[in-house]
Amino acid sequence: MKDQRKTDIRVGLTVIISLLLFIWILGWAKNFSLNSNRTKVMVNFKNVAGLEVGDNVTVNGVRKGFVEDILMKNDFVLVRVSLDPDIDLRSNAVFSVMMLDLMGGKKVEILPGNAPEKLNLKQVQTGSFSADVPSVMVMIGKLENELPMMFKQVNQSLTSLNEYLADKNLQSDVKTAASNLVEISTQLKEVIAENRNQIKLLTSNSVQLTSEAKDFFAKNKESLHTTIVDVSALVKKTDSFITKLDQIVVETKEQKNSAGKLLYDDKLVTDLKETLLNVKELIKILTEQLKNEGVNVNLF
Repeated sequence: MKDQRKTDIRVGLTVIISLLLFIWILGWAKNFSLNSNRTKVMVNFKNVAGLEVGDNVTVNGVRKGFVEDILMKNDFVLVRVSLDPDIDLRSNAVFSVMMLDLMGGKKVEILPGNAPEKLNLKQVQTGSFSADVPSVMVMIGKLENELPMMFKQVNQSLTSLNEYLADKNLQSDVKTAASNLVEISTQLKEVIAENRNQIKLLTSNSVQLTSEAKDFFAKNKESLHTTIVDVSALVKKTDSFITKLDQIVVETKEQKNSAGKLLYDDKLVTDLKETLLNVKELIKILTEQLKNEGVNVNLF
């Protein structure tokens, strides 16, 4: 009787442990948690590509949560993810749906970010979809009608290029150009070899001239500086003189000085004309008297 009771107790303990282990494994697989302090985030996606409730949520590749709910809207999908309370999300966190493995599973990958401000969990975040193998296959399927045309164009281009390269005239021109290039290189090599000493001497003279010029400027630095300063002062004085000369010319034209009044006085010009006419008449009279009886001077 005692042995039977011990056996029943062992069987009962085994069943209870098995149930607890089963519940723990089921909770781990289905992401069940009794922790009420988990972080909830709502993310807006244009496309979730088969993401389902209970799928993994990873932070920097480490499993830290699961998809709690998926809500369909008109042109987007709202996904509520549940994260472990130790996850610290920043304002520049990045959310994306990507392929979990080659079997086609999906997960939500989160990059927590490094901004100084924390993520506002009350706002709906914007996520993106990373293309996976099925998406790439669909894209290739859309290009199915365009691929033959693309290959045809590539084939035509290769055919034209082949015909162009097979042209005998082109081949002859290429050979001639290559031959000329070799000949020019040979001649250039010979010229350099023949004038090696002169080139070396020219280089040496250039180095010596540069060194001498450097020494000259170093020795006469103060004198050159003084000369430049004097030239600058002379240029300033010249500019001032030209400015004053321009001012005198303007004043003369506007009759603001004595020269302008004399040059532009109409009465003075008229008097000068009359004086010249009188002088001309006097010279004429004197000339006639000299030709006849001489100059008659009547004092009384």
